Amino acid sequence: MTDPAHDPSDFRRQRAAGMAGIAAASLLALALWLGIDYLMSPLPGMDSLGARMVLTLKCCCVAVLFCLVTGVEAVAHERLTSPAFDPLAGFETRRLRVNQRYLQNTVEQIIVFVASIFGLAAYSADGSAMRAVVATTVVWIVARASFWVGYHRSAALRGLGAPGMAISVIVLLYVASRFGREIAGTVGAIVPMVVFFAIEAVLFWGTRAVEGG
Repeated sequence: MTDPAHDPSDFRRQRAAGMAGIAAASLLALALWLGIDYLMSPLPGMDSLGARMVLTLKCCCVAVLFCLVTGVEAVAHERLTSPAFDPLAGFETRRLRVNQRYLQNTVEQIIVFVASIFGLAAYSADGSAMRAVVATTVVWIVARASFWVGYHRSAALRGLGAPGMAISVIVLLYVASRFGREIAGTVGAIVPMVVFFAIEAVLFWGTRAVEGG
């Protein structure tokens, strides 16, 4: 008899729903990013590296406030109003578990995000190019909110937040490629991309057995 907790058909349904959510969210995220990058006015006073770094720091502060701090607050309020006040008591509601996982996931992802936009700002020469930093920040914040809300609806719908991690990785690949070009020309630009996608291929291949196990 199949254990309901490990029903392969249920896993496939959840995965299909998650993939559909990721596809739809990715299209909306792309439209939002392009809208900001093309329609926003160029940012003044961005010719110096210092000014670009300061603006990027401000973007990070906004992201931390609306994504990380809100997660901390959600967990704290849950503990203040329930027996979960004592973390060792073992009391957890589903809402608390979701909020804790959101918080942990955000702590992990914000490190990747911060590195990516500071790198992007370093390669953005002027106020027009810096619109990409703002666009990336907005998309990342919206993606985090989508992940959080979606996760409270179902595990599959947490995939709505996938564009946040995706945009951070894309920006990091861009930064690594630009850096590689500075060091070793065209070959240096290509190598980071090849190595990263080779690692991704190995990871995908190595986890294939999980589905059938």
